[in-house]
Amino acid sequence: MRTYTTHTPEDTQALAARFIMSLASEKGMRGTSTIVALKGDLGAGKTVFVKGAAEALGVHEVVTSPTFVIEKIYRLPDGQAWKNLVHIDAYRLTCEDELATIGWGDVATDPNNIIMVEWPEQVGTGIPERAVWLEFTTVDETTRTIATKAEIAESVDTDNG
Repeated sequence: MRTYTTHTPEDTQALAARFIMSLASEKGMRGTSTIVALKGDLGAGKTVFVKGAAEALGVHEVVTSPTFVIEKIYRLPDGQAWKNLVHIDAYRLTCEDELATIGWGDVATDPNNIIMVEWPEQVGTGIPERAVWLEFTTVDETTRTIATKAEIAESVDTDNG
C-alpha cells in the first residue's frame, strides 16, 4: 500500500489528475469499465478528488457529490480514454441490490466508463474485486492521506491540446 499526503484541496486535485492519467494508460488492459472506490469519512476529500479527476478528463461542469441523485454521468470530450465519467455517491444506499436501481449492471461493464464511487462500503460486495481502492484519511484541517495499491504517476502532462 502506498500513501500520498496532500496539504490543500488543490494538492488533492493534482494527485487525482496524476491518478487518472495513470489509469488511462492501463485502460486497454481492462476490457470493461474502470471502477475507482473512494473510501473515507465525511470531509476526507473524496469529492475534491473526483473534482480533480473530472477536470483532468476535460469536464467543464461544476462537479458536486450526487448525494441525493446517487449518480451523475459526465460525457467526456473526444480524445479521452473513456467516454463517460460516472460519479456515484453510495452514502444513502444500504446494500448492493440497490445499485440495480441506477443500472449498475450496464454501467459497471461498459468499457467506455470510468466510475468513481464514494462510500463504496455501503454496497458491500456490489463493488467488484477489480476496482481500484483509495482510502482517504483526515490528518488535520487541511492535510489528507490517500492510501492505495495503485501506481500513481509522479507528474502528468496537463497540456490537452
